[in-house]
Amino acid sequence: MVVWCPDWSVVAGLAEARRSRQLPAAVLAAGAVEVCNGPARDSGVRRGQRKRDAQARCPELLLLEAGPERDARHFEPVLAAVEELRPGVSPMRPGLLAVRAPGRYFGGEEHAAALVAQTLVDAGVWDCRIGVADDVFTAEQAARTAAVQEAVVVPSGGSADFLRGLPVRVLESDGQAGREVASLVGRLGLGTLGDLAGLPLASVQDRFGRYGADLWHRVRGAGRSVLGERTPPPDLDVEVVFEPPLESVEAVCFSVRTTAERLVSGLASRQLVATEVRVEAESEGVVVSSRAWLHPRCFTARDLVDRVHWQLQGEGGSLRSRHDAGVVRAPVERVRFVPETVEPAAAHAEALWGGGSDELVERGVARVQAMIGFESVLRPVLQGGRSPAERQASVPWGERPTGLRPLDRPWPTRVPGPPPVRVFSPPRVAEVVDGTGHPVAVSERGAVSADPRRFRFGAALLVAAPGSAGVPQTGGRAGAQEGLWALEDTPQVVVRTTGRPQVGAGAHPPSGAPGAPGRPGERPWQPVASWAGPWPVDEEWWAETAPADGSRAARFQVVGVDGRAWLLRWSTAGWTLEAGYD
Repeated sequence: MVVWCPDWSVVAGLAEARRSRQLPAAVLAAGAVEVCNGPARDSGVRRGQRKRDAQARCPELLLLEAGPERDARHFEPVLAAVEELRPGVSPMRPGLLAVRAPGRYFGGEEHAAALVAQTLVDAGVWDCRIGVADDVFTAEQAARTAAVQEAVVVPSGGSADFLRGLPVRVLESDGQAGREVASLVGRLGLGTLGDLAGLPLASVQDRFGRYGADLWHRVRGAGRSVLGERTPPPDLDVEVVFEPPLESVEAVCFSVRTTAERLVSGLASRQLVATEVRVEAESEGVVVSSRAWLHPRCFTARDLVDRVHWQLQGEGGSLRSRHDAGVVRAPVERVRFVPETVEPAAAHAEALWGGGSDELVERGVARVQAMIGFESVLRPVLQGGRSPAERQASVPWGERPTGLRPLDRPWPTRVPGPPPVRVFSPPRVAEVVDGTGHPVAVSERGAVSADPRRFRFGAALLVAAPGSAGVPQTGGRAGAQEGLWALEDTPQVVVRTTGRPQVGAGAHPPSGAPGAPGRPGERPWQPVASWAGPWPVDEEWWAETAPADGSRAARFQVVGVDGRAWLLRWSTAGWTLEAGYD
């Protein structure tokens, strides 16, 4: 039995674009029409036409790019639907499949074909045609002659008689080689497959080679049917049902431990490990919590239990009081583990002499996550951007980075490498002047008003009195950024390189740091030894709400006489210090 879904590339393309199936559409390959649907053919579009000719025949024609992966992805539900009726499906190409006819089980081949058609219609495939014959080639040609949602059954032993009257143009669906044979045989005056079957085998083989010999046997009804049946993937999902439902996170985690061990052992029996698992929790038959979890190596039973705890504890955790921190929002009656990604266990086996430092780090980080929470342990990742701060991002350990700006984009006006060592967040206030003491600026065309001669760093952006929110009185842990200070006459917190904040009136940064005064209350200028830039950028100028510091900016690399280099940013709001090259 062969199931044919005509114009599948167009069907998949329209479904991907969420467009109506009734629109005239065609898939292009190398500037020519490769597949077109019925509305397009009604307007005169044909396979092989150039793009311009097709648009001239049908101005409203929707052009789609060829996507083999897209076609295969959308054809997967069709394969799964047929596998529910008869295992051993052989996908020939997207839109065409073969399966051994289950006629005896369903009361005859006609009844089996009708059941398959009804199943595909229920799955959303309206145009499906079915052919049944002794071999795959004859069954495919029978499916192509069938009407929509109908089947053509060739009696046993009648393949040669059925094929004899078909025109040779049916070979055009057999790829490039079939189109060449159909073209040449047609020019020789042979109009049907019966005429081709009447030629001597030696003549056909001499002219068309091995393909011609195989085709000669097929059109005589003596072709070999070799099906590459795919094996249905094993059901690796495991679940546990709670009766009565549980309302405590700790009770759920304790009860799923055995189920997690069953999942890991079941994968191990198949020499597999899971690197991505989706955890689902149901309440009253509805999935109330679902999340896919990743692991840098592979999941163990303990890792799965931790993920269940984090997931249930994090659902609406910000809305709970401390008294209700261990209570779920709804009683959990079922927990399901679904392995999304499995890999061979050999790829994650320990080395001959035991695990290395990376494995020890991963185990240590997993313990820390179990103690303080999954979202509390982050790792830095690189993303696209123009400034050093824009290129930084943090994701939870073990999670796949998503939603990041791509690195392969050109990012014009980005400051060239090497990248700075320290990035200040938030940036610090700075001043840059020319030889006459006037501030240096950049025009709308990117021209610098004058060469920078001197620069200094003003008050840091961290200015807070001791005892205020977020500022310790004495001692304690260091701030998020090393080397922050304030130059004000009120008591402030100074985070030194030792990491211990100190409190004092009019505190100042350590000697040698940017903006370090020679004596209290002074902000000395530093001469510019060399500079590079500007790298102008005008971002979000089209937005209704412009950025706080203006949309037009420019970046400079400045080296002081002490040999230290800095990345400065000019904007319409003034100068700021973004990073340092230590």
